[in-house]
Amino acid sequence: MASPPLRLGLVGAGRWGRNYIRTIANVEGVTLARLASRAPDAAALAGDGCVVSADWTESIFAGDLDGVIVATPPATHADIVRAAIEAGLPTLVEKPLTTSRADAEALLALAEDRGVPVMVDHTYLFHPGFRAMKREAVDLGELQALRTAGGTWGPFRGDVDVLWDWGPHDVAMCLDLVGDRPVKAEAWSKDRQTTPDGPGEVIALRLTFNDGLAADIHIGNLMEHRTRFVAANFNGHELIFSDEGGDVLTRAVRLDNAQRTTEEEPSRAIPVDDAPPLTVVVQEFAEAIRHPSRDLSGLRLAVDVVSVLEQCEAALGR
Repeated sequence: MASPPLRLGLVGAGRWGRNYIRTIANVEGVTLARLASRAPDAAALAGDGCVVSADWTESIFAGDLDGVIVATPPATHADIVRAAIEAGLPTLVEKPLTTSRADAEALLALAEDRGVPVMVDHTYLFHPGFRAMKREAVDLGELQALRTAGGTWGPFRGDVDVLWDWGPHDVAMCLDLVGDRPVKAEAWSKDRQTTPDGPGEVIALRLTFNDGLAADIHIGNLMEHRTRFVAANFNGHELIFSDEGGDVLTRAVRLDNAQRTTEEEPSRAIPVDDAPPLTVVVQEFAEAIRHPSRDLSGLRLAVDVVSVLEQCEAALGR
């Protein structure tokens, strides 16, 4: 006999919250039972059978949910996630976890103390292409350099700037690939403009790790074309993960002619599963609810991401 679907709550029905609503509707074994949103069309978005309220505390403390997803502006995350943990409710929160290291560390300590599963949706960490990249990297030896870029034209947000909007993706992927936190984080503003839609910026980050490995990151909302790639250099080889269309994962040879053998191809595409990352996120959140674990490594990584971004913010003089 099949188990009843997990009853999930969602706080926030903005751009990303609406993505969650569509995703939950297509994931087996879960249902959207409660939605907290002030959006005029919230009831229509949620559909029949979902309780809609403007006050997020009604969802958190209703006592009839198996887990809650927080998709609200970053400045609100700390309060909502804290309340969810105190209610013993497994939680999935959008990136960044918070916008201050102190708040992030406090949430980690509370989750550890209460034994509540907390996941952070650094979406690209769940992308099948990025996960395939990590598997391929195992056989390539020492990681020697990282380059990443992410951005497009917009969005121009009033609640969070480019560093905290785009930065969490790239910083999370770099820290996950290296498996360590950087000893130094630097940042420079490369371009700033006021557009008709709001403030725009392009920022360069450099993360330096203990062994001298550097990760160079380029992010912004003033890019003419959508950009999303991670290039990881090893001894003579390079892995390139791209979410720009075309080959998602490529393995390229970077040897000079004297080193290269006739059997080695200059580059080749590596097959990657096409599961949407947000679907993977919701599926793994459901598994974390069904099979609770004390493993909070993802939450610890999210705390490190916030710490790095806070250092970069200070380097930018903000």
